[in-house]
Amino acid sequence: MADLNDIENPAESAPTSQNPVVDDHATTNGVTQVEEAGADQGNETIFQLTVHLPHDPKKIQIMVSSQEAIHDVRQSIIELPGTLQYSCFHLEHRGKRINDFIQISEVKGLTNDSELTLVEDPYTEKEARLHTVRVRELVGAAGDRTDTLHGILSGISLHDSVTAAELVQNGASSAHSMTGYDFEAPGVLSTLLPEIQEPPPKTVKSISVSVWNPPPYHLRQKGHLLYLTVTTGEGEQYQITSHVSGFFVNKSTNSKFDPFPRGPPKAQSAHSLLTLISNLSPSFDASFKKLQDYNNAKEPLATFQITNATPSNPWIVPSSTSPLTTHQADITRTQESFLISGIENTETLRDWNEEFQSTRELPKETVQDRVFRERLTSKLFADYNEAAARGAILVARGEVAPLNPTESRDAQIFVYNNVFFSFGADGVGTFASEGGDEAARVATGKDVLGVRMVNQLDIEGLFTPGTVVVDYLGKRLVGQSIVPGIFKQREPGENQIDYGAVDGKEIVAADERFVPVFEKLSKALKVKKHPVWDKEGKCHVLEGSVETKGLLGTDGRKYVLDLYRITPLDITWMEEYGTAISSPEQVNGSAETTYPHRMTVLRPELIDAYWKFKMREWVNGELEKRRQNPMETSNTSEAAKKLANGASAEAPASKSEDNSEVKEGKEADAGSTDLDKSPDFDKDRIDVSNFCFALNPDAFSGQEPHTDDEKEQMAKDEQEVRLACEFLRATLLPELVNDLKEGDVGFPMDGQSLSRLLHKRGINIRYLGKIALLAEGKRLESLRILSVQEIVSRAFKHVANKYLRYLPIPLTAACISHLLNCLLGADLNPKPKAEIDDAMISLYPEADLAFMKVSPKSLREEIDNQIIRRFQYTIDKAWPSAIKPLQLLREVSLKLGLQLEVKEYRFTTQPTQSPVEPIASSNGTAGKENGANGQTTSSSKKKKKARDGSPESVASSNVCSPQTFSPDDILNIVPVIKEASPRSSLAEEALEAGRISIMQNQKKLGQELLLESLSLHEQIYGIIHPEVARVYNTLSMLYYQLEEKEAAVELARKAVLVSERTLGIDNAETLLSYLNLGLFGHANGETKLALKYIKHALGLWKIIYGPNHPDSITTINNAAVMLQHLKDYHESRLWFEASLKICEDVYGKHSINAATLLFQLAQALALDQDSKGAVNRMRESYNIFLSELGPNDKNTKEAESWLEQLTQNAVSIAKHAKDVQARRIRVSPRVTLGQTQPQPQVGQTTQAATGRDPRNSMGLDSRSIDELLKFIEGSDQTAKAKKRPGRSNPKRRGGAAVS
Repeated sequence: MADLNDIENPAESAPTSQNPVVDDHATTNGVTQVEEAGADQGNETIFQLTVHLPHDPKKIQIMVSSQEAIHDVRQSIIELPGTLQYSCFHLEHRGKRINDFIQISEVKGLTNDSELTLVEDPYTEKEARLHTVRVRELVGAAGDRTDTLHGILSGISLHDSVTAAELVQNGASSAHSMTGYDFEAPGVLSTLLPEIQEPPPKTVKSISVSVWNPPPYHLRQKGHLLYLTVTTGEGEQYQITSHVSGFFVNKSTNSKFDPFPRGPPKAQSAHSLLTLISNLSPSFDASFKKLQDYNNAKEPLATFQITNATPSNPWIVPSSTSPLTTHQADITRTQESFLISGIENTETLRDWNEEFQSTRELPKETVQDRVFRERLTSKLFADYNEAAARGAILVARGEVAPLNPTESRDAQIFVYNNVFFSFGADGVGTFASEGGDEAARVATGKDVLGVRMVNQLDIEGLFTPGTVVVDYLGKRLVGQSIVPGIFKQREPGENQIDYGAVDGKEIVAADERFVPVFEKLSKALKVKKHPVWDKEGKCHVLEGSVETKGLLGTDGRKYVLDLYRITPLDITWMEEYGTAISSPEQVNGSAETTYPHRMTVLRPELIDAYWKFKMREWVNGELEKRRQNPMETSNTSEAAKKLANGASAEAPASKSEDNSEVKEGKEADAGSTDLDKSPDFDKDRIDVSNFCFALNPDAFSGQEPHTDDEKEQMAKDEQEVRLACEFLRATLLPELVNDLKEGDVGFPMDGQSLSRLLHKRGINIRYLGKIALLAEGKRLESLRILSVQEIVSRAFKHVANKYLRYLPIPLTAACISHLLNCLLGADLNPKPKAEIDDAMISLYPEADLAFMKVSPKSLREEIDNQIIRRFQYTIDKAWPSAIKPLQLLREVSLKLGLQLEVKEYRFTTQPTQSPVEPIASSNGTAGKENGANGQTTSSSKKKKKARDGSPESVASSNVCSPQTFSPDDILNIVPVIKEASPRSSLAEEALEAGRISIMQNQKKLGQELLLESLSLHEQIYGIIHPEVARVYNTLSMLYYQLEEKEAAVELARKAVLVSERTLGIDNAETLLSYLNLGLFGHANGETKLALKYIKHALGLWKIIYGPNHPDSITTINNAAVMLQHLKDYHESRLWFEASLKICEDVYGKHSINAATLLFQLAQALALDQDSKGAVNRMRESYNIFLSELGPNDKNTKEAESWLEQLTQNAVSIAKHAKDVQARRIRVSPRVTLGQTQPQPQVGQTTQAATGRDPRNSMGLDSRSIDELLKFIEGSDQTAKAKKRPGRSNPKRRGGAAVS
C-alpha cells in the first residue's frame, strides 16, 4: 500500500523538471530531440484535487498532473490506504460524470482545488469478479501460485536481507561486518537466498467462490452475480451474495441454498467486500492494519508486481521444505482463472498481430504521442512475450494438439492463445543444404535479433510479426503472432511470398510495392541493393537479402519475415573451417572438424564498427583533398572530429539508428559532445551524404552471375565482405584483448558478461576459441579461464539438448542429474549411474534413453568434439580438473534454465569444510599471518553460523550420497527466452541529451534532462525493468559526480533492487550495482552499511567468478579505505595487503599499479604502527616508480619524500602528513584521474588484488595515536581520490560488458 508513493512520484517530479527545460532551450546547443519534448510539455501543470467520498474519511486530497488521464486518478484513489475498498465507481465534477479515458486538462473548469465526487457504481459480473480477486490480494488471503512460466522465487530481491542483517548488527555492537574476512574461502551458495522472514499476519482464513456459484437463471435476472464463502479469522463461515448493489450475507449454508439477505440482527451488507468483512469480523481491522505495516516495512520495489519485464529466476533455490517456498492450502487457487477471465475465458484471448500492428500505426508527431505509443509498445511486448513463453512450455510438454498431427515431430505446428508455434529445427528440409537442424536453430535466434533491429528502426509502413524464441528442455520453440494471409492458399501461378525467395531459392519474387519500404530498411542496415538469380537464370534486383521475405498480408500491410540474413556471411571463417560453398566437403557433418552449419553471419555491431572505420577513412581522404584546396578548410576539422566518433550526420532516414549508434559506441565517448554543436557550421562541413557504404548480404551464398559486368560487380561485393571479415579478425579481436590486457575496460566476470562484451564489440561467440588463444600471459589469465569455461558450458548445453530433446518430461531430471554427475562429479564418483525409476521407464517404452549409457569419459569426448567443431579450439586434455566446478555449474544451470536445491555439492572426494561455516578454512592461512586473526576468526564463526544456518541447516540429508547430483536436486526447469522488444528511443534521446549537456558543463539543464529521461524510462517501461535498472545506475553515477550524494545513494539502491529482480540476484550488473551502492553510501557517511554491501558483492563474486577477479583489486582497496575511515587501521592494512596480492598476481610485482598500492599500503602500515614495514613497502614503491617512470616523475618524487619521512620516525609522519597532504592526492597517474569526474575514460583504472603480507603486525600503540588520527583525517581525501576512479572502472564494465 506504500507502493503508491513510488508510483506517483515519477509523475509528480517529472513535470517540475519539464517546465524549465523550455526556458533553458535558448542556451542548449541544438539538443534537438528534447527541444520538442520541452515545447510540448511546457503546458503541464500539477495541482491538488479534493475528492468527496461516500464513506469515511469522507474526503481526500490528491496531487494530479494536467496530462494524466482520469483513469490514472482512479488508480491513485484505488491505491491510497484510506480508499482501498473502492474499485467500482466513477468520478463526477459539478454533478456531471467524467469519462475515464479523457485527460484531466480536457475536463471543463477543473483547476487547482476543484472538487470531485466519487460515486459508487452498480457492479457487473466482471467488476464483481475482479473486486473479489483484488480483496483476496489485499487481505493476504491468496496462497502461493505454481506458475508454468515463472520458476521458484522468481523476481526475488536480496537487498532487504543484506540491509536487515546490517541493522541487526548495528543494534548489537558497533563492529563492522568485515572482521576476519577470508579472501580465499570458496563461495557459499546460501549467499543467494534471502533470509527467512516472519510469516505475514493472517486477517481471514479464506475467501473463495461458494459451492452455489454461479447464480441460476432466475436469480441472474434479479441482479445476483456471484456467490462467495468467507471464513473469518474467528473461524465463522459466511455465505455471501455478490449483487449489482454490492455484497450481503445470505441465508445459504453448505447444504441449503437461500441466497437472499439475512434478516436482522445478523443482516450485513456493504458496497465493498472489504467493508463487509470488516463489519463481520471483530479482529479484522487490527490484523489488517498489522498486515499493512508488515508490507510497508518491506522495500516497495521488492514487492511491486513485475508487469513489463520477465522476472529473473534464480538458479539456486531453497529446498521444497523451506519456509520460503511452503505450499499452502487455498481452494480459490484453482478458481482464479475463472475469477480473472470469466466462465467463457474469452476475455484473455487477444489478436496479437492486430495489436502489434495497430500500435505501430499510432501517431508519433508530438512527444506526448511518442510517450503513449512507446508505453503501449513496451507493455504489449511484455504481455506477448509472456503469453508466447507460456504457450511454448505447454507445446514442449505435449499439452497442445498439433495442427498437422500426421507430420514428423519436428515439422508439427501449433496454435495456442493466438500464437503460432513451430520447432526451431529443420522439420521440412528448408535448411538441408545449410546444415539441417543446426542451421534452423541458429536461424531462429538470428531472426529474433533481426526482428528486434527492425522494431528498433521503426520504419513507417513496414511491419514485423511478434517473435519469441524459447529454449526449454532441449527443444527450441518459435512463437510468432499470426500474420493475416500467411496460411492462405494462393491461386495457381501466384507465389506464397511477394518479395524475396520462395520455397528455397528457386523462385524469386520482386513485387514493386515492397521496394520503398525495403529500401529504407536496407539503407539503415547498410545492405546493398543487388541482383540475384532464380533457377531459370532470370535476374531480379532486390533491396535486401534473398532470404529476407516480404509478404503482403490480407490486412493490406507489408510484413517482413525471416530476418536471419541481414548481414553477410563470415567468409573467412567458412573457408577456414570447411563450410563455404567452395569448400571441398559440404556440411553434413562428414568431417570431424567442420563447423556444424553454414549460418555463420557477421554481427550487425561489426557492420556498424566497420562502417565507422570506412567513414573515417573517407573523411580523411576528403580532408586531404581540401588541404590541397585551402579555400574550404574552415571547419573541416570539426567534421573530422564529429565523424571520428561515429556520430553520423547521415540522411534523416537513419536518424533513429544513429541515436543507437551513439549509445552503442563506447559509453565514455566524450567525443559525442561534438554531436550537437550549433548547426551554423554545417555549410562548411563535409557533406556526409556523399559517403556510401553497404554490403551485399548474398555474397558467397551461391548466387551465379551471368554477364561479365555482373561477375565484376559480384567480385567487388565479395571483396568488400572479405575486408569486413578481415576487420573483425585483424582489428576488433586484438583490440578487445588489448583493452582487457591494459585494464582499459572493466573485466567480464562470467559467461553472460563476456558474451555481451563480445556482442557489443561485434564479435561472434564462435570466436571464443580465438580469444582463448589470444589471452596469453598472467594478465589475461582470467580472460582465458572465462573463455574456456564459456566454451565448455556451451558445448555441454548442446550435448545435453541432444539427450533432452525428445525425452518425456518425467525422465528429464534423471537425465540432467546424470549428465551433471558425468561433467562435474567424476572426481567423487568416476562411474556415476543414472538414478531412474524402472516403473517410470516402463510407462514410456518408446523413449530414447541413450543418456543412461553416458559415462564421464564419453561425455568428455562429446564435449571435446563439440568444442573443436563449434569453436575450432583444441582444449587441453586436462580441462576437467582445471575447470572451476561451482562456476561451471552456475553457467550450465543458467543456460539450461535449471533451478537447483541449495546444498553443499561435493565435486571431489576430499573432505571439504561445509559452506555453512566457510571461515573454518581460514585458520590455516590466517593463523600463520598474525595472531590477531586467530581470535577474530572464532568470533565471526559464531556470527556466520547464526546467519547462514537458515536454509542451509535444513539442507537435505543426503549430502553424503556417493553422487554429486541426484534427480531430486533439480527442483524445476524454467524456459530461456529470447525476445524482440525494442528499446524506447525517446527515453534514450533524453538521457543522451542530458549527458551531453553535463559534458558541456550546463549542469542545471543537464540535470533537468536526466530527470526527464528518468521519468520517461519509468513511464514507458514501468518501474521494474532492466532498462530502468540501467538508467538508475547511470544516473546514480552522474549524481555522484555532481556531488548529489543522497540522490546518488537512492538511485543506486533502486538500481540494485530492480536489477536483482529482472536480471538476477547474481548477475554481473547486479554485483556492480551493489559496489556502486557501497561506494556512494560511504561517500554519504554510511560506511558500515557500505561495507555490508561490499561484503555481499564479494560473496557474489566468489560464486560468479571465484576469488581474485582483476576488478576486485579496486573493490578490496575501496573496502580498505572505508576501514581506515572507521579507524580500524589493523583490519584495513590486511585489506590493502589482500588487494596488493591480487594486483601482483595479475599485473606483476613491478607494475605501476603495484607501486601505487605499495604506496598506500605503506601509509596503512604506518597507521598500524608498523613503521619498519611501512619503510620497506614505501621503498619498494619508490623503486618501481623510479624504474618505470624515471626520477623526475611526480610520483617518484612523492614516494621519495615519504620514504625519507618514514625513515625518520612516527612523529614526523604526523607533521609531514599535513604539508604533503595537498600534493599527496596526486599519488599515481592512475589515481589522479577521475578526481573531479569519476566518469571513466577508457583506459584508466585503478587495479590491485587479494593476499597478505606475512610480516608480523604490532598491536596499536597509544603514544602517537592522536597524531596518526590527524594524519588519517588528512588521508581521507586521498582515500576518496583513490576510490573514485577505482569504482568507476567497473561501472565502465557495466558499460562495456553489460550494455
